[in-house]
Amino acid sequence: MSSPAQPLAASLVQDVDWLAIAPPTLAAVVGLVVLVADLFVGQDRKALLGWVSVAGLAASTLMLLPLVDGDRSTFCLTGAPDTCSYTADRFTLVLQLLVLGGALLAALMSVTALKDDAKNLPEGEFWFLLLSSAAGAALLPASRDLATLVVALEVASLPAFALVGLRHGDRKSSEAALKFFLSSVTATAVSLMGISFVYATTGTLYLTQIADRIQNVDGQFHTLAQTGVVLTLVGFAFKTAAVPFHFWVPDTYVGAPLPVAAYLSVVGKAVGFSGLILITVIALPSYDDVWGPALAVLAALTMTIGNVGALRQHATRAYSAVRLLAWSSVGQAGYLLVPIAAAAYSDDAERSIGSTVAYALMYGAVNLGAFAVAALVGRTHSLNRLTDYRGLYARNPISALVLAFFLLCLAGLPPGIIGLFAKVTVFSAAVDAGLGWLAVVMAVNVVIALFYYLQWTALLFRAPEGEPVRHAVPVPLTAALALTAVLAVALSGAPQLVLRFADTGLF
Repeated sequence: MSSPAQPLAASLVQDVDWLAIAPPTLAAVVGLVVLVADLFVGQDRKALLGWVSVAGLAASTLMLLPLVDGDRSTFCLTGAPDTCSYTADRFTLVLQLLVLGGALLAALMSVTALKDDAKNLPEGEFWFLLLSSAAGAALLPASRDLATLVVALEVASLPAFALVGLRHGDRKSSEAALKFFLSSVTATAVSLMGISFVYATTGTLYLTQIADRIQNVDGQFHTLAQTGVVLTLVGFAFKTAAVPFHFWVPDTYVGAPLPVAAYLSVVGKAVGFSGLILITVIALPSYDDVWGPALAVLAALTMTIGNVGALRQHATRAYSAVRLLAWSSVGQAGYLLVPIAAAAYSDDAERSIGSTVAYALMYGAVNLGAFAVAALVGRTHSLNRLTDYRGLYARNPISALVLAFFLLCLAGLPPGIIGLFAKVTVFSAAVDAGLGWLAVVMAVNVVIALFYYLQWTALLFRAPEGEPVRHAVPVPLTAALALTAVLAVALSGAPQLVLRFADTGLF
């Protein structure tokens, strides 16, 4: 006679869809390989670790191709096969492409940065941390329960803290890492409290089950559920650098190695926004009267404070170019929040979310390109001031033209058609949802942003001070610049591809 424990044990055994989880898993495995290999590779061959990491991220990105044909899920409940912890649907694949592609471009920039600063940046640890963070960031958009979401968020975040402060003997770097760490831990603690409230009122961590059960919460627990909703959003709002959770951004970007700042500006935001979308639209659609107005106000504050902060940067101040990109990324986060807020008021929430994803794709390619040029200039001008870009066209015409194109894309001006297209898409999402006041705030902020983007663009073509000195561009940095430039130009030529590609398939 069989023991009753045997069928129970058998019911707990699940088949794992290894193909579905391949992209983040491969990045994590390569990270472990690099960490172990670092023990046996001599100092003169450490550069091999960087190229192995680049190859690993490229392979992880290519592993998305077999998943395009249809949705796949794994780690599902035995009695409810539709309730799963990991889902590789269209939304997941688009965000994983942004995350892994962004990490790949940051890795290409890092190869040059590590070579230039080999004494202060330990290569093995750097690549392990970057790959670990990328693996967590790729896991997050596929997560469909709150426990996996939090684990993915922390796996993406904890290595990022170390990356910011990894440069030996640099007080500025250590201070930036500490500020980033303390503020992030506080936001995570608040978010975990919110998740505990949501779990207490619904009895489940699965997003789809939360959506069903939270509508029928007893009246005495209604306030607890509302509080849980608000607190849960805090941790993800921090990752998006939304105001008032933005104060860590400028100092962190300045203190971090530039490739790490580029990584945080794109991949870090992708992590925050994907989590925010999953929490609001999938788990808490019935509480759109709570998160909708909150996100609309956050969007207005974030874009305004971000653009005003960028406008106030003095061209001669140390690291003013990096600070301008930091404040600009805060302003761009405000634009990205607009369609998520609009989803609360719209009859077509999927279209609104598609607008955010489309804008994120444009922003990722263009912002990484701008950071690549900043990394190039930073090789010869360590203070990376805006005035250091004066006459860049005379020193390096291609880099100047590429940076000008990226800045015009961020401003939303021709020939940066993809930037204009993305802004119009976000603007129309607000108007269609009846958020006219938010559309007006966005229009005002676009005008403010035009001033500092065009001011920087004009500097590139002014007469240089003194005799221009030409500098060779290293191959990895050339590859990063070429990839971002080709992508931005291609999308400007066919902007309709972005929205078609960003059809989320969440519903």
